[in-house]
Amino acid sequence: MREGARWQIDTLAGHTADSPGWADTLDLLDTAVLQLDADHRVSVMNAAAEQALSLGRDRLAGRQLSELFPVPDALADALRQLPADDSSVRLHDVKLPGSSYDCILTSQTGGGVLLELHNLDWEQRRSRLQQRELQTGLLELLAKNLGHEIRNPLGGIRGAAQMLAAELDTPELATLARLIMREADRIDDLIQSLGQPQLAQQSVAIYPLLDEALGLLATEFSSDVQVERDFDPSIPPIQGDPSALRQVLLNLLRNAFEANASSISLRTRIEHGGALLQTTNATLLRLDVMDNGDGVPDTLRQLLFLPMVTGKRGGTGLGLALSQQIAAAHGGLLTYEPQGQVAGSGSCFSLYLPLLTAQASNQASAVANPGVST
Repeated sequence: MREGARWQIDTLAGHTADSPGWADTLDLLDTAVLQLDADHRVSVMNAAAEQALSLGRDRLAGRQLSELFPVPDALADALRQLPADDSSVRLHDVKLPGSSYDCILTSQTGGGVLLELHNLDWEQRRSRLQQRELQTGLLELLAKNLGHEIRNPLGGIRGAAQMLAAELDTPELATLARLIMREADRIDDLIQSLGQPQLAQQSVAIYPLLDEALGLLATEFSSDVQVERDFDPSIPPIQGDPSALRQVLLNLLRNAFEANASSISLRTRIEHGGALLQTTNATLLRLDVMDNGDGVPDTLRQLLFLPMVTGKRGGTGLGLALSQQIAAAHGGLLTYEPQGQVAGSGSCFSLYLPLLTAQASNQASAVANPGVST
């Protein structure tokens, strides 16, 4: 919070709803502020609090918070136990409607309470972007350092196998030599993919890519998995590399199938600004891939997009790391959230990508209306 706003709140903490200019001054603050009376009923709230809670002051006035939404135990306990001596209590990461907040409670004259709500979304998004830079940086460092050490001997192995294939008279042995060459080439391609991807940018419709990825995986996994599509048909094309984006979608969907999910839900929405810390005029595509599978162990959640980190037997730990790198190369972000608080309750991976500008979108080909189906 800005120092000026903090000073204003401290100054006003000793005032009541009857104080001249109290409500008008609160409406000038960016911080969400509610004043509760001695019975913990809302007497005053500012415009920022209305926006934060998505509740109008007319609806909240004279009512306790618990009448409108479940109040977390930590906040309810702090309200009951707050000393009446101008004391303040700070609570961290309190879950309220729509977001998480740091809450500051300050006792007022007459038993009232001044409640401040500091939205944590901005800091969480900033942290995610910092993590993205670390994750993609580690992948590039891995490619740079290990790539040189591996590709030199790998070139020698491939050259020797090529000479053997040309000299061997036995077809079976020559086939094995060519197998060595193909596997050496595959390792070389993998090493090259660890570097910063070179994108062939063009206008891309996301829905055909999703259908293609689902079609490929349908032949690989059980058809008993239910796939639900909840698509926004108004979403315009994005600017990107179809091949690279297809790889991301395949990785995310394959993870859902491999997590023993019986249901996968795909959801697209348009968001503005905040997810990538851009201005409010920035328009983003958000694609959620949700499943009811095994989920991600707590111990791996903070490391999930780092290279060589995997919870799957036989996994390389590169799929999500490469997907994050591709998302970053498009100016986007890939995030993970558990579907519930209980282990094994499923996963939600969200891919954020910038949309084309309105002018470019009008020039691009129209996206077919996929509708909503199950």
